[in-house]
Amino acid sequence: MTDFTTKNDTNRRRVTKTTVNQQLMDIGKMPPQAVELEEAVLGALMLEKDALTNVIDILKPQSFYKDANARIFQAIEQLFTRSEPVDILTVTQELKKTGELELVGGAYYITSLTNRVASAANAEFHARIVAQKFIQRELIRISTKTINDSYEDGSDVFELLDNAERNLFSIVEGNIRKDYDKMSTLIRKAIDQIEITKNNKGNFSGVPSGLTALDRLTSGWQKSDLVIIAARPAMGKTALVLTMARNAAVDFNKPVAVFSLEMSSLQLVTRLIASESELSSEKLKKGNLEDYEFQQLNDKIRKLTEAPLFIDDTPGLSVFELRAKARRLKEQHKIELLVVDYLQLMTAGGEGKGNREQEIATISRSLKGLAKELEIPVIALSQLSRAVETRGGDKRPQLSDLRESGAIEQDADMVMFIHRPEYYNITEDENGASTLGVAELIIAKHRNGPVDSAKTRYIGQFTKFADLDMLDQNLDYGASTNKLSPATDFDSQSNSVIRGSKMNDIEEDHPF
Repeated sequence: MTDFTTKNDTNRRRVTKTTVNQQLMDIGKMPPQAVELEEAVLGALMLEKDALTNVIDILKPQSFYKDANARIFQAIEQLFTRSEPVDILTVTQELKKTGELELVGGAYYITSLTNRVASAANAEFHARIVAQKFIQRELIRISTKTINDSYEDGSDVFELLDNAERNLFSIVEGNIRKDYDKMSTLIRKAIDQIEITKNNKGNFSGVPSGLTALDRLTSGWQKSDLVIIAARPAMGKTALVLTMARNAAVDFNKPVAVFSLEMSSLQLVTRLIASESELSSEKLKKGNLEDYEFQQLNDKIRKLTEAPLFIDDTPGLSVFELRAKARRLKEQHKIELLVVDYLQLMTAGGEGKGNREQEIATISRSLKGLAKELEIPVIALSQLSRAVETRGGDKRPQLSDLRESGAIEQDADMVMFIHRPEYYNITEDENGASTLGVAELIIAKHRNGPVDSAKTRYIGQFTKFADLDMLDQNLDYGASTNKLSPATDFDSQSNSVIRGSKMNDIEEDHPF
């Protein structure tokens, strides 16, 4: 029996179709349609059992212009789902069970469909034409609705844009699917990639992070990968991704897009300037610079000014907006890396709204889909729960510490944690080596590589990361061991307190 939801969807499509058809009739035009081909496809599906496998992923019931044909195809779909044979008798019986046999024209109409075709040889070709006509009708429907809504004085223009973009994307997502690749094609692509890697300086097959120890493990950030970088507040998540974005854009000339939902673009740029010029953020904020420091500033940031680095600080960004902006950046600037800071501040938007776990699942799934669609690595920052703080020992993060870990952990190709022992007043590791200024990047999940860790240098004075063997006696890499709180650090260079991210104030039961 057809369920209530399906009936409602069918009724809604019928009302929408009637509205669009009437509007087109008013201007003397018929909606795009191919009723004869619809009938030919249905006849072919009932003639040969193999025909359905060629068109099942091309057509949906709503793809049919004639309502009777849509109902018949829905019955065929239900038979296919139950692995039952599809022919004139079974389709007639299925429609009789749902009470729709008379609505489609009775058994006579179903029988007449098979008389319209001699074989199912062209079923797939005909199905694609039917699907194209449906896409045309959907474009007309969405455009008409957008036009009508735009004439309303009380309409929110940004909401109109979001709805139009979301509706257009739903057409693409629901009707234009990527086909399979032959093994010969895939092998050729893989060999080409291996040759590029062989000839590439540094032997990186992906976008380099600029941190040697990390790149040895990852070979750079790989295309289509979703990378989650997680840590407790004030561990340096933003500093790490800014360092990697800067290295990729400045040192390797890779176009990078950064979507910052927490900090403004000006704040991020100030951080980048401090890191690049090696002048403390406190000095830059106060403008308390000597003449030679101004000269140092101008000299050091020249390369940064010309770097292909794009920053978007739109607050409360939804996955739909992110996807649209990322597509434009990919098309206009050929971006090779996308960074989101941070995942829990995004919204699912539209139909993805629900409880927080469902929303996070929608967001992480969308980010993975975006990485595959644009064929670029997507790095998203994430929050860790307070379980890290309450656990004894060295307080190394675990996968179970991820907020809403089920969805995030499942969708991610790589999960990496930032661990700075000195943050917890641990000044020596198990071998007695100093941990001051040392940050460990722990790869806890790696779908396409080793699970290991890489040690790097955290330079709190300039809020950046560097290779561990980068030594400079003029710099004080270690933070003070006088721990103020989990949210603060003391900067002995500027004699000031550095406040952590606003994520510090998030309580465990907060939806973020």
